[in-house]
This record gives sequence, C-alpha cells and structure tokens, in this order.
Amino acid sequence: MKLQLTHNKITYTCDTKNPIDISIPIGQVKCFYAKDYVVRPYIAGDFIGAVKEGAPINFFEVQMNPHGHGTHTECLGHITEKQESINEQLKQFHFIAQLVSVPISMTENGDRLITKETLQKACPPNLPEAIVIRTVPNTPKKTSINYSGKNPPYLETAAMEFLVQQNIKHLLLDLPSVDKEEDGGQLLNHRLFWNVENKAAKDHTRIDCTITELIYVPNNIVDGLYLLNIQIPSMHLDAAPSKPVLYMLN
Repeated sequence: MKLQLTHNKITYTCDTKNPIDISIPIGQVKCFYAKDYVVRPYIAGDFIGAVKEGAPINFFEVQMNPHGHGTHTECLGHITEKQESINEQLKQFHFIAQLVSVPISMTENGDRLITKETLQKACPPNLPEAIVIRTVPNTPKKTSINYSGKNPPYLETAAMEFLVQQNIKHLLLDLPSVDKEEDGGQLLNHRLFWNVENKAAKDHTRIDCTITELIYVPNNIVDGLYLLNIQIPSMHLDAAPSKPVLYMLN
C-alpha cells in the first residue's frame, strides 16, 4: 500500500510494504541492573503450559522490565508521583520524523555525550515533531550490550534544551537513557523534556511528549525524513516495550 502525505507544503509518498523496524527485541540488551528477562511456561498443579511438555497449548508468563530490557517508550509518568500512563498519554501513533546521525563526544572526565554543537550540525532547519538520533560510531553490538555499570553515553543538558526549543515532542535514540546512568537522581534531561520542575510538579506543559530509548538504526538507513509509527501494547505503566517503525518518504 502506498500513502501520500503533505508536510511543510511538500507532498511525499511512502510504501507500507517497506517498513524499517528500529526496535531491539526484548531481552537482547540489559541496563540499570535489571533482573534477567525470563520467559517460562505457566505451571499449575500437573499442568505445564508448553506443548513440548504435553500441554495442548503454549501458555507462558514473562518477567521483564520495560526500561531495562529493550526498546521502550516512556511518558512523563516515569518521573512523577502520579505515574501517568503511556497508554493514556500516547494517543497518536504516526509522526513525521527526522533521522540524524550524531557523533559521540568525549569529555575531560571520560563521559561520552551527545553535545548541543554536534546535534545542531546534524539537524536541518525546520525539524518536524519527532527526531530519531543514531549515535556514531554505530555497530550491531548495540543490540546485545549489557550497559549496567558502564556509564553509557547520554545527552548534554544544552542538547536537550535545544530539542525542547525546537519543539520536539517525540525523541528516539539508541542509548539506555537521555540522562547519565548515575546522576544522583537529578534526571535533568528528563525534567527538561517534560518541563517537570520537581517530583511534585503539577503543571506539565509537555504532557503529550514521549521518549523512546534503546532503538537501533542500521547504517544502511540514510538520514532524512521518515514517517514514524510508534507501536506500544496497552499497558498502564509509565513506560512500555515498543516497536518504532520508519517508512522512507519520497
């Protein structure tokens, strides 16, 4: 199926037969010291929910953490006492997105950052409401890393301020978090993105915005404009496993 859409008075087409899945399957990566991802057959008495064990069906239960085990999309409930639900906050699922490749910079203390300077250089003018950030260097190893305790790259605060100023509502990136792994609970970039001054803040002026972390964009996918589809299960949590899918715009 081919779609035709207009963005900034320019007409584009895309072919839904050519989706680009930029999610990492749950359980392939690990971060923030999450317990292991576990899938096991349900057991009740003599019943073992696996066909190979003699059951008529496979009936499995899952132990997982949305933030720690793969691609996930989160809302401001991630940092608020109210714990707003991603299922209630994400009401639209298709967006125009800009894919950009941004080199990682090293600081004097050894931290690795996406800086405002490198981000600005990678971004064209008039950004759409969604941005997909692919960090460079980029290898398939990103799909199978245990990030726990390794101080992975994160966003410079000025870089997040730039994205908010550009009115980016949906931020997707191939890192475990927009903030430093160990920052004393400050979560400055999360708070900037959702305009949450403190844990008890009630005036959320960016309540309709989302952050999607732990994506992976292969190198053969070129930078440019895409139609983005963010798919989530109907879970009443601050975050849910997600499958962001890109469609090239021609």
